[in-house]
This record gives sequence, structure tokens and C-alpha cells, in this order.
Amino acid sequence: MASTSTQSLNASDVASGANAPAEDDRRLARLDRLSKTLDSSFRLPILNIPVGWDAILGLIPGVGALVTLGPGVLMVSEVARRGGRRRVMARMVGNTAVDMAIGSVPVLGDVVDVFFKSHRRNVALLKTEADRLSREEERN
Repeated sequence: MASTSTQSLNASDVASGANAPAEDDRRLARLDRLSKTLDSSFRLPILNIPVGWDAILGLIPGVGALVTLGPGVLMVSEVARRGGRRRVMARMVGNTAVDMAIGSVPVLGDVVDVFFKSHRRNVALLKTEADRLSREEERN
């Protein structure tokens, strides 16, 4: 019975927004891990350049576009969910679109995927916007 009341308390805390900052931090941490996995999980031997699954899966026609689009949409929707500015969302959409467009060109796209890390760029924008929103909320 005690566990039921604990679960009810946790559910009511979540519903009231009491855990919202912690949940936001968890979401951001998950997106950060995802971006590292997609853009910089491994190092190319000899060159010591970080690459991720986005560049590797981009070698398979069509797969790279899906790998780029899904996380890009998640990151943009996270900024929108937090009430971020449209210009930040536009930059994130632009990063994802550039990655998809150039990434779809055989060979050139594979090379560019190694250097243009759209997911890392988008997480950096998300973190900056989250910090800005947090500071703005503290002032009010």
C-alpha cells in the first residue's frame, strides 16, 4: 500500500510540474548522448577524427537520411516544447537539412558527414537556448 501512495505522490508531482526541471535535464542528457553516438562515437584510425553512426550508416543509400532526420526532429521538438525561439528552431532545421541534402550525395556526402556534425550542433543550440530560458524564468 505504501508503494501505491509513493507512486501517486510521484505522479502528482509530475502532473504539477514539480519534477519538470529534472525531467528537462534528463531529456537534454539523452539527446546529448544520442548526438555523441551519431556524430562522434569512434575515431578514425591514423587521422584521429571523430565519427559516429550517422557517417557510417550514411554509406548505405537512404539510411543516412533517416538517421539524420529522426534525431533532428526530436531536437527541434524539444526546443519547441520548452518554448524556444523560432530562430533557434530554424537554425536546427537548417543544420539537419544541410546534413540531409549534402549527405545524400554519394561519396561527397560521406566525407561531409565526417566533418559537419549536425546533431552536435543542434544539441549545442538546444543547450544554449535551455540556459537562456532558465535564466529568463529565474528573472520572472
